Amino acid sequence: MNYHILLTGATGLLGRYLLRDLMLAGVSVAVVVRRSRRQSAQQRVDSLMATWEDRMGREFPRPKVLEGDLTEENLGLSASDVAWVRANCDSVLHNAASLTFVSTDPEGEPWRSNVKGTQNVLDLCEKTGIKDFHHVSTSYVCGLRSDGDTVLETQLDVGQTLGNDYEKSKVQAEKMIRSAEFLSPPTVYRPAIIVGDSNDGFTTTFHGFYASLHLAYTLMKSFNENETRQSDIPTRVTLDGTERKNLVPVDWVSAATVHILTNREFHGETYHLTPTEPVTVSTIRNVLEEAYGFKGAVFTGHGSEIEDPNEIEQLFYEHFKIYDSYWRDDPTFDASQTIAACPHLPCPIVDQEKLLMMAHAAIDMDFRWKDAPVKTETPKDAPAKK
Repeated sequence: MNYHILLTGATGLLGRYLLRDLMLAGVSVAVVVRRSRRQSAQQRVDSLMATWEDRMGREFPRPKVLEGDLTEENLGLSASDVAWVRANCDSVLHNAASLTFVSTDPEGEPWRSNVKGTQNVLDLCEKTGIKDFHHVSTSYVCGLRSDGDTVLETQLDVGQTLGNDYEKSKVQAEKMIRSAEFLSPPTVYRPAIIVGDSNDGFTTTFHGFYASLHLAYTLMKSFNENETRQSDIPTRVTLDGTERKNLVPVDWVSAATVHILTNREFHGETYHLTPTEPVTVSTIRNVLEEAYGFKGAVFTGHGSEIEDPNEIEQLFYEHFKIYDSYWRDDPTFDASQTIAACPHLPCPIVDQEKLLMMAHAAIDMDFRWKDAPVKTETPKDAPAKK
């Protein structure tokens, strides 16, 4: 029998790449997708797949679409869909997650998706007899580490301080999965900060790295429109510029994940999907200058305080307060198990040239993406609407 893998989070940036690469690898895929205000789950997936067909110039098969909701019991699936999963699925790739950094409600995000949602996926697996569990976590479950620390793939909770609610929720989710006794040893994928496609910069989400790009772009547009643009925009940044950020292209994260998933000998381990060459904050500053002409940013030292901030600095820090923990210096991530499993898939180097390409791609997309809706044909034998 040709079993399916059950994929969550298929409509997100990484999810759509995982869906594409799994199908290119000949894997049968079933996806759990919510309906939107204007589209059914099936229509959303049809639109997503049409985007891939347009971008790649080829036809794709379609996954089995199950309309549901990660945060509901049985993932919001009907009784017949639960029965279908029991009969047709033998593994899960749990990729859905909330990227909310700061929670305002213990019942809200990121807890609602990352903890409750994960528990709901586990409950469905136990109910339907699925034991092969693959989970997309994050390398930042490492939390706040000391300078010079190397984070091992085998580590999870070593008493580290966690930087935000997102990290806390992902640690809790990993613990839940590892304590589920009915599962085979789970396979955990821990990507670093995911950015756009390494080939053309395509992305569908604009968080983290892209938030700084978007803010700089918005400020420059405002200066141009008001005809008050200066050659430099004085902005003091409370970093020293040497802070390292681990940026990984989405196409590589997906390719490595699918390779590991489709080779059973690699199952049951944890994999850091991290780059060999991190990017420095000063490099990101250089990209902002070259792409948008956002000049004048001066590093004042990590943790320094700015007295009497000017209007631009006030706006900058107001928008970036939520990302305070994001801009810390990253530790070194050991990726021995990933390298051993994927020696033929080295992570593309994200340097200034690559980041500049991604910045221009984001501008061309106006920092937003929406799949073009696909018209659903009415069956010939369907009664006409009155």
